[in-house]
Amino acid sequence: NTKVILLLLKKTVLILCLLVSVGILAQENLPRDPLARGTSYISASYVKYLEAAGARVMPIRINRTEEEYSQIFHSINGLLLPGGDVDLLKSEFSRAAKIFYNLALKANDAGDFFPVWGTCLGFQQLSVLTANEDLLTVTNTTAVALPLTFKPAAKTSRLFQSFPKDLLQSLSEENITSNFHLWSLSVQNYSRSAKLKRFYKILSTNNNGKLEFISTMEATRYPFYAVQWHPEKSQFEWVDKPGMVHSSSAIRASFHTASFFVSEAKKNHHHFSSVAEEERVLIYNYSPVYAGFKTIFVECYYFD
Repeated sequence: NTKVILLLLKKTVLILCLLVSVGILAQENLPRDPLARGTSYISASYVKYLEAAGARVMPIRINRTEEEYSQIFHSINGLLLPGGDVDLLKSEFSRAAKIFYNLALKANDAGDFFPVWGTCLGFQQLSVLTANEDLLTVTNTTAVALPLTFKPAAKTSRLFQSFPKDLLQSLSEENITSNFHLWSLSVQNYSRSAKLKRFYKILSTNNNGKLEFISTMEATRYPFYAVQWHPEKSQFEWVDKPGMVHSSSAIRASFHTASFFVSEAKKNHHHFSSVAEEERVLIYNYSPVYAGFKTIFVECYYFD
């Protein structure tokens, strides 16, 4: 009987380790969202983006205690900070992001591999957390598709190293990265910050015609990655606006970024206490609300 129990325990642990669960941090509802309910939301495109690469998603709601966030941190395999529009210093999103950021730093320093990904607002939030100040500049780069200007560090970067050469060429030559951000981290402000320079390597930049800003960066010592552009939109958002690109190369770029991040999350051995516990908190327990073209997102999950 003891051997049977041990065998079952080993199988359970194996199953838990094979299941990759990535947390997506919710944020305060958009003030102009006519379909908003509860207090927070996650765009469904981020959920699909990770699921398409083989991960399961846990929504992380705002207004939770630090103890709850710590428990969640030790259950998930990675964290995605999505795009959106909230205060990077005073919002509940920023408070929770800071807690997870510090937990991730501590874990990685102790040899516990934990990846973090930031998209658009998530990129900006990571820059604020690292610099301990807001160094963003208005660039008015909303609804525009751009090619990436790769920097030398991109060739040896963890993120782009595994990308097919023809896809890297498309990213550098074609207008396939969707930009929907008013604010950016300029190369100039990055260069003036010793904390940012020490922490991140610039992988690519873009230019709004007046100012060069960072579009992709990764941490030097930590598995932290940030893109100012939106890889998830090419596959899963369909609002008819300039900057929305659904070409085959844009979709490939979307898949490869998600696949890379999920592969990073697979290196993490955090897991829930049981399969039942994990299933209880996953995104499958919630239903997305279809908005069509009423808001900037096709579908959203809303939370109390």
